[in-house]
Amino acid sequence: MDRLTAMRVFVSVVDLGSQSAAAEHLDLSRPVVSRYLAALEDWVGARLMQRTTRRLSLTAAGQETLPRCRQMLELAGDLQAVVSAPNDTPRGELRISVSTSFGQAQLMDALADYVKRYPGVKIDLQMLDRTVNLVDERIDLAIRTSNELDPNLIARRLSVCRSVICASPAYLREHPAPEQVQDLVRHNCLTHSYFGRSLWQFDVEGDVVSVPVQGNISANEAMTLQRAALAGAGIAMLPTYQTAAALRSGELVRLLPQARPQDLNLTAVYTSRKHMPATLRSMLDFLAERFTAEPEWDRDLL
Repeated sequence: MDRLTAMRVFVSVVDLGSQSAAAEHLDLSRPVVSRYLAALEDWVGARLMQRTTRRLSLTAAGQETLPRCRQMLELAGDLQAVVSAPNDTPRGELRISVSTSFGQAQLMDALADYVKRYPGVKIDLQMLDRTVNLVDERIDLAIRTSNELDPNLIARRLSVCRSVICASPAYLREHPAPEQVQDLVRHNCLTHSYFGRSLWQFDVEGDVVSVPVQGNISANEAMTLQRAALAGAGIAMLPTYQTAAALRSGELVRLLPQARPQDLNLTAVYTSRKHMPATLRSMLDFLAERFTAEPEWDRDLL
């Protein structure tokens, strides 16, 4: 029996609350998880868990064994770190989660440059317009655009996400451009399903101004809203990381420059600093170098 793996299985079952969750997290089958637990119990000579159809609970022996298993796994991790230290070349797979719009507009080009630099790394990119659970979905790194982050995660700020109010020249030929934010109530506003769907907030000369908006198109993804705006369907609030090229070319026209939508932090989040793989560390450093505090896409634009 691989006793270290058995210990890792036992700890994962306890931490995640079920054998099924541990099996998914460790990429093992449920029967294999059960066999590891049984083998560990045979080795220590005591039953470690009480299993019912609804829950798992530690026995007295299990409560004694759990912290020692954690200690053994930590020592094994320290040993691996010491042995592998001379060769820190990034390699292996990284699972990364990001919103569809930022993934398509900015991150994919960055990752293409990264794997050219480190060909031994494989990227599994999950473009999802929802907040993922990094542990449950086995995500190594998530790129989030938010000012509210899970305090249980480690965060590294990369840059800032600014937004603009914009519309196509075709829309503006048929509708007078708004001169102040309150004029938006008379326009067809293209809204995001999860962000400011019915209320847009602005900083106007230091004051926070909220404006109720409505329109006939809503979507859960910003690239779709940009396509609708380019087609002349209405006015949209869009991130500059995505719209910069269209604004510079004149395909979209920035409106209400005196009113600034709320700035959001662009942040990389992960689960732990302890025993951080060289690949994850190098990716974080690469992204921090790529996406600077004052983003390149906003240069000469705002």
